[in-house]
Amino acid sequence: MFEIMFWPCAACVLLPWLLVYLGLHVVQRGIIFIDIAMAQMASLGICVGVLLGYEPESILSYGLGLAVTLLGAAIFSVSAKRSSQVPQEAVIGIAYVVAAAAAILLLSRSAHGNEEIRNMLVGDITVVSPAEVWKCFAVFVAVGVIHFLFRKNFLLVSFNRDEAYRLGWRVRLWDFFFYATFGIVVTVFVRVAGVLLVFSYLIVPAVCAVTLVRANSARLLLGWGISLVGGIAGLFISFWGDFPSGAAIVCTFGALLILASLIGLFRSGAERTAI
Repeated sequence: MFEIMFWPCAACVLLPWLLVYLGLHVVQRGIIFIDIAMAQMASLGICVGVLLGYEPESILSYGLGLAVTLLGAAIFSVSAKRSSQVPQEAVIGIAYVVAAAAAILLLSRSAHGNEEIRNMLVGDITVVSPAEVWKCFAVFVAVGVIHFLFRKNFLLVSFNRDEAYRLGWRVRLWDFFFYATFGIVVTVFVRVAGVLLVFSYLIVPAVCAVTLVRANSARLLLGWGISLVGGIAGLFISFWGDFPSGAAIVCTFGALLILASLIGLFRSGAERTAI
């Protein structure tokens, strides 16, 4: 059991820290579904590589996935207008649906299309290899360094967007920079975990943290803790119950979100009663 679970557990420990950080940005921007849309676009690019005869883990498949994701980053940065008759969430939703449909069309030409569609959607983190974990971790560290160097810029654009406009910043350019780095992370992680797990890791810990604490540093730490508990607990539930690992982790995150929401409601009720 130890040998089987070691590297999946290592992935759940080494990788979520950057996903939680990016998730806090996404929640603050109010574009919750951009991560699942970009994950699906990365999956579409990888599907193109599969149809061309390359393995999903190959460099060419990754390059194709990243190219489609960067196209999405350009679209989403241009569509993020201060005032528009078309909400950005509509653009994000359309991009997700079209990317998902295109992936299904492509994989329908593959002999193992149904299995590949399932793997792209829910993944199987229990079969992750040591090389995949370390490659993914290296990419995350590189992107993390970029975000640390430009942290003030990213934080201002995400958390105080009107101030960025007032200062005359090229907000759309910074949006593209953020989405591009975001896309790099999503593209490398979706090959390991699948679209649904990418969305869960990015959003659920961040939403739980925002529900329970106010300071950004506390939200980050709490989000890391929730991602660690949800990932490890989900892995062992899938192992003991012989469930698909991705689906088990997603459902575990759902249970943690319900628990966090109940705690938040109870605390709010207690504060109103005290007043």
